[in-house]
Amino acid sequence: MPNNQYPKRRPRKQPRYDRMILPGLLVICLIGIIAFVGFKMVKKDSVKSASSSNVVQSKKSGSAKKAASETDKQSSNLPKSKASDWNLVLVNRENPKDELNPELTQLGNIVVDSRIAQSAEAFLTAAQAINPAEHFISGYRSVAYQETLYNQYVAQEMAADASLDHKAAEKVVQTYSQPAGMSEHQTGLAIDLSDIDRLNESTTAKEIAAIAPTYGFVLRFTDAGKPYTGVGYEDWHFRYVGVENAKYMTEHNLTLEQYLKQLS
Repeated sequence: MPNNQYPKRRPRKQPRYDRMILPGLLVICLIGIIAFVGFKMVKKDSVKSASSSNVVQSKKSGSAKKAASETDKQSSNLPKSKASDWNLVLVNRENPKDELNPELTQLGNIVVDSRIAQSAEAFLTAAQAINPAEHFISGYRSVAYQETLYNQYVAQEMAADASLDHKAAEKVVQTYSQPAGMSEHQTGLAIDLSDIDRLNESTTAKEIAAIAPTYGFVLRFTDAGKPYTGVGYEDWHFRYVGVENAKYMTEHNLTLEQYLKQLS
């Protein structure tokens, strides 16, 4: 008789979930720790970046405030002068003038605009107290005389350097003398004062320039001012602008060109 009984199947073992719980928890904890550390690092970098940005912005803001403060300070101290005032007349290569015909007063070997004669004389006296050799070299020059002088300088430069043509020689001359109608000397408000009759060789130039504002004068041509005047340093060329203007210009290192812009 055939055996119709099938072999008995072994009962399937139930999965032990209790054995999976602990490793799962460990994995979850590990992921949590990694995520927490990563978050902290990102947050730290964000705070550091924000802090650096704030420092940069603070520095920029500080610089801007300082610049604004300096501008405000200059504006608040700005003399109540006008660009049209007689003692602020501007004559240069960009602002040529015809003959001005000022009323003149003789001061030793030079003549100046009569309105500055007393100040110029007082300036000379003070300069001689520093260096007895200080003396006037030049004052007012007519447009006609300036033309003659300028052409002489051009001829001298060409004679000294055969490689210079007339145009090149003029460029050289214009570093220390100006064409007719473009020189401050025609105003009668400019003087050349030194202890020696040679440009930029004075032994007391700094001391004389320092006292000039007390008498209403400024050292007209400085190295720092060359971009604005187009003229190099001249230790003997002083320009009368009035005491208040002179002191302000000297304090703020301004050329006449720059000062007039502030007044405009």
